[in-house]
Amino acid sequence: MKKDFYLTRYALIIKKLETAPATYSQLEDYLLNSFEFQDAGITSYSIRTLQRDIREISDLFNLSIHNKKKGDNRYYIESRPMMEVDEYNQKLLESFQVSNALNVHPDFADFIFFESRKPTGVEHFYDLFFAIRNKRVTTFEHYNYKNKLMTSRKVHPLALKESKDRWYLIAIDTKDKALKSFGLDRINYLDVTNSKFREKYKFNFREHFKNAFGVMNLTEQNPQKIVLKCGRHQGEYIRSFPLHLSQHETKETTEEIYFEFFLHPTYDFLQEILSYGKEVTVLEPMTLVEEIRMHLQASLNNYSAE
Repeated sequence: MKKDFYLTRYALIIKKLETAPATYSQLEDYLLNSFEFQDAGITSYSIRTLQRDIREISDLFNLSIHNKKKGDNRYYIESRPMMEVDEYNQKLLESFQVSNALNVHPDFADFIFFESRKPTGVEHFYDLFFAIRNKRVTTFEHYNYKNKLMTSRKVHPLALKESKDRWYLIAIDTKDKALKSFGLDRINYLDVTNSKFREKYKFNFREHFKNAFGVMNLTEQNPQKIVLKCGRHQGEYIRSFPLHLSQHETKETTEEIYFEFFLHPTYDFLQEILSYGKEVTVLEPMTLVEEIRMHLQASLNNYSAE
């Protein structure tokens, strides 16, 4: 068994068991007939390897796989609340599958094309990850696009969050003890100090971002019911790739699809809605309807003849 192939095995095992429980023989047949195994030239998969993979999947993804149901020798993933099956595992699996495809096939550049925009700030990712895990006081310079100022920051780093292909540091600013987000692409002169902060913050970020869209400050707004009316074409896209975990479909006609959300109506969400143009209309709440109208009017004014 190829040593660099284990991540692909994990992804395939999880994919199979998320669909339905399976015996060892069924898993073996599924894996050996997968395109991934065929491309890698792998023709065997032992029960011993499966048992090792199950242990390592548990450690890496926090997914428990069992086959101890009474009178049943099928393997299955222990059910968990939906919120615990979060985007982290899905993103990780996707990354593994893409990475394996690139490693196995050196001619990938002829067939796989990436977005030409270059993400910035990711060079700070591991340093900040280390700082978070080890509770290290961190300093850096941060640029503010709005006021075009570079300011010095001293923070207690707590988490990293992705939003629209950008990464943000979630941290306590020691100057005012406020929880803030800092775009990694706007961080310069990063220094993870040897000093540890002793404060024990009790933020539950899974809950904190549960009703969030993006990384904007959530303390000034309460989550609200938001209703969208979408043209059929755009609605199909939103149906297949939900904007948020709270999304659910409430109505469908031949021309339109209606969705409901429970979210903080942040600036990030407003920008997302505006990006769909005439294909998406906000019906509730009226405060968001008015805000959308104001932004659209301001945009129209930019094109008015002088």
